[in-house]
Amino acid sequence: MPSIELSAGTVEYEDTGGGGPVVVLIHGLGMDGSLYRKVVPELSRRHRVVVPVLPLGGHRTPMRPGADLSPRGIGRLQSELLERLDLRDVTLVGNDSGLFLFAAARSRDRIARLVISSCEAFENFPPGLPGKAVSLAGKLPGGLFPVAQALRVPALRRGPTALGRMTKRPVPDEITEQWFRPLITSRAVRRDLTAYLRSARPGDMLDAAEGLRTFDRPTLVLWAAEDRVMPPAHGRRFVELLPDARLEEVEDSRTLIPEDRPDAFVRAIEAFIGPVGRGRRARGG
Repeated sequence: MPSIELSAGTVEYEDTGGGGPVVVLIHGLGMDGSLYRKVVPELSRRHRVVVPVLPLGGHRTPMRPGADLSPRGIGRLQSELLERLDLRDVTLVGNDSGLFLFAAARSRDRIARLVISSCEAFENFPPGLPGKAVSLAGKLPGGLFPVAQALRVPALRRGPTALGRMTKRPVPDEITEQWFRPLITSRAVRRDLTAYLRSARPGDMLDAAEGLRTFDRPTLVLWAAEDRVMPPAHGRRFVELLPDARLEEVEDSRTLIPEDRPDAFVRAIEAFIGPVGRGRRARGG
């Protein structure tokens, strides 16, 4: 997997290369780019797909000590990645974590379209029971260590304070093992996630949404109809907030739509991008 040196440290990313419009996929907390493993092969048939591994607990390379890993700092890191890879006319897609909303507001000159997919938003931050549980642990001295060690047990990874409420179909054990292994084994990765959790504030996602009030790029709000962590009403709220947005609800799915309904996820994104420019060569690659 290639990597790039950014201001906070080394960030790994997947890049399918090739022609076609650029799609950047942003994962959530405690995960890596394999959240999109069912999606990338299909999207890459007609698009260049870039999937960074953000320092949210599933990353293998720790960030520099003292790096700004606040919600805004990680938003800036995403913007920096777009700039350093010279990605333009990007369709920016985020699921679970809402930090990509900060990047969308900062980098609108590079973004052609935005896909907001079942993510933390508005007052729901930290989101639901899983978010509140890990946030509380991160604020206690050494609190992430026992949480991380508990995640060695597959049944606990499928529990309600971890991934249990986020999918209708259990994520395979080998994938959740990959997601949580850095957090379990690396003190420096736990340090990074702790820095994020301690810097996050309840109003951060309200600020992120407010920053999009003048975001005039076409936006698809793709929300899971059965979401138990990210309120479906927030999808409708985004449509009211953004100047050029439409809502599509995904049936038979909870938060992690790329896990539960990768077919619907790909179909919606491809229809949103449309046939215009499918033969164009993406810049920066």
